[in-house]
Amino acid sequence: MTEAKPKRRIRLSLTMILSGVIVLLAAALAGVLIFLKNQPPQQRGVAPVVEIAPMEPDSAQWGKNFPNQYATFLLTQTNNTRTAFGGSDKISKLEADPRLLTLFAGYPFSKEYNEERGHMNALADVQSIARVNETTHATCYSCKSSNNPGLWDQMGMLAYDTLMFSDMTPQLDNSIGCANCHEAGTMRLIVTNPALDEALKAQGKDWRTFTRQEMRTVVCANCHVEYYFKGDEKYLVFPWANGTRIENISQYYADLKFRDWVYPYVKDYKGTTDHPEYDAIKMQHPEYEMFTADSTHYLAGVACADCHMPYTRDGAAKFSTHNVQSPLLNAETACGVCHTDVAYVTGRVSVIQNQVYDTLIAAEEALVDAIGSIQAAMGATNVDTALLDEARLLHREAQLRWDFVAAENSMGFHNPEEALRILAEATDLARQAQLKAVQATGDAGILTTGGR
Repeated sequence: MTEAKPKRRIRLSLTMILSGVIVLLAAALAGVLIFLKNQPPQQRGVAPVVEIAPMEPDSAQWGKNFPNQYATFLLTQTNNTRTAFGGSDKISKLEADPRLLTLFAGYPFSKEYNEERGHMNALADVQSIARVNETTHATCYSCKSSNNPGLWDQMGMLAYDTLMFSDMTPQLDNSIGCANCHEAGTMRLIVTNPALDEALKAQGKDWRTFTRQEMRTVVCANCHVEYYFKGDEKYLVFPWANGTRIENISQYYADLKFRDWVYPYVKDYKGTTDHPEYDAIKMQHPEYEMFTADSTHYLAGVACADCHMPYTRDGAAKFSTHNVQSPLLNAETACGVCHTDVAYVTGRVSVIQNQVYDTLIAAEEALVDAIGSIQAAMGATNVDTALLDEARLLHREAQLRWDFVAAENSMGFHNPEEALRILAEATDLARQAQLKAVQATGDAGILTTGGR
């Protein structure tokens, strides 16, 4: 019995010592965690070689700190390899598809309409396009230069947009670059276009709360969106107040009674609507709207940059290539991260794009026929102006839907289901417009001769 008591005392002492050690370790761990939590955020990557000024427009300066990103970005000046339905080769869309001359008659897009080239060509291309004239505002530079963030910060977007194109030209000496998407110093992705910031706020959204993955899509919306120029100042606005789907945008423009141009067919026709001439709207490049309309990839959390700027390696360095181009030109890297059978994927893309293209052309042919029938009816005698106004409005709705897909640079692949849905509605509306024009005159001959 006498030997058992010392053993119990020893065990009790060891337990107390172990408990003390555990308490001390827990306190130390808590102290370390508190210390780490209160440390300033660490900068990503290696220490910078040079300090980049806020909104620095010269991408070469950024390239001193990020040589891989800058070297690949320079490739956008010469990456002119074509894909089946796009690429960066400067070809005339008007020559490739003469129907566009009818669809855009009376609008500058009927003068010159080319395939877009890479980011480093954006400034030079807009300065040489035949669509620019003495009445063009500086707003047309909004998505063309890395000088813009600094100018917007100094002038405000209203003053910028109020200037004429020719007035702004001497102030821009850099094409699209690093400052359009990144914050100097932190390199975080940011919204730089005031119009995008305003459009997101109109939807109750604050981009500063978005994740980095979300921002790898949102920064593309600085430029790759539908937009219009508001008022005499030609203030840049994204028509998203009602939402970003085509029906929302169409209603927005209808409520605004907005039009981009008037068809030059029958000048003395006077109808019964608020727009007595034959007017239309030109869609721009709504890649962001199409992709985010619940597309398969968007719902899966894929960002624009995942496919168009995929991660690559230079030795041990991993970085996002800035040679922004079609994923089809770099499918092993762009698609291979998620898809093991890249050949199947590219084949599937081909099937989808060909289906969308065929549907797109069917919509174009319906639109050309509708325009021809309406044109003939506008020149007819004893026309029912109310029915003809209905035909014109049906055509307007059909054309802006067709153009929403035609101007979007993926031939429908960003969102195949949505593209085909919109084109089907465009074709239906165009045929309704054609029929209304026939009914307005009672001449069935217009149905077969109009637009052919």
